[in-house]
Amino acid sequence: MSTETLDSPVAPPSRSWDLGRLEATLGYVFKDRKILESALVHSSAAAEQGLESNQTLEFLGDAVLDLAVGELIMRSHPEASEGDLTRMRATLVSAEGVALVADTLRIGKWLRLGKGEDKSGGRRKPNILADTYEAILGAVFLDGGYNEARAVVQRHFAHLIRSVKAAGVDHKTDLQEFTQKRFHAAPTYTIASVSGPDHERFYEVELLLKGEVISRGSGSSRKIAEQAAARTAAVLLRKRNDD
Repeated sequence: MSTETLDSPVAPPSRSWDLGRLEATLGYVFKDRKILESALVHSSAAAEQGLESNQTLEFLGDAVLDLAVGELIMRSHPEASEGDLTRMRATLVSAEGVALVADTLRIGKWLRLGKGEDKSGGRRKPNILADTYEAILGAVFLDGGYNEARAVVQRHFAHLIRSVKAAGVDHKTDLQEFTQKRFHAAPTYTIASVSGPDHERFYEVELLLKGEVISRGSGSSRKIAEQAAARTAAVLLRKRNDD
């Protein structure tokens, strides 16, 4: 199984940025790819290259994400109170929650960044990944309408929406409950690498199950990295189990 991560070496994007592969990853084919291209332009690239940044699309996508996630969790948890639904939605659409989804989709590969931001690890920064995902969702909304955008959100957040509780999502606990039941074993986590200056550490961990590396996760702390690895592993192992 591949253990590719966002901080693995990434070749510079081609002229077309291989947008067909990105569309396949997203599960949506754009009628107007220029909208998708705009969603990938970070403000650092816009400033250097005289382009329009994705910030307006991010603003739109943020609103679409709130609406879609709110609708989906209401349908998935009909017994929940308004307060519980509000807390669930806040967990799923938080910067950390959206960054985990963007990380799983490897959104960082397609980002258009300024040279300085790229060199400083912008492709793996959670805030940039979350903002870019929202911009892409805004682009889907403009290109195909709300129903298409909702379908994209449902595809990417389905597992989280099913497992979220009012107290939030603990991916490590969720995964351990699943692996104990299905594989009679608990996952373990090891630090693969630590990089960056003292004030801006970046951690990468490997998640293993019965000695097999299942996934990797990264983040600004070991806890965040482990949660990211657990979230990815849960998706992969449930898919393997379904197959």
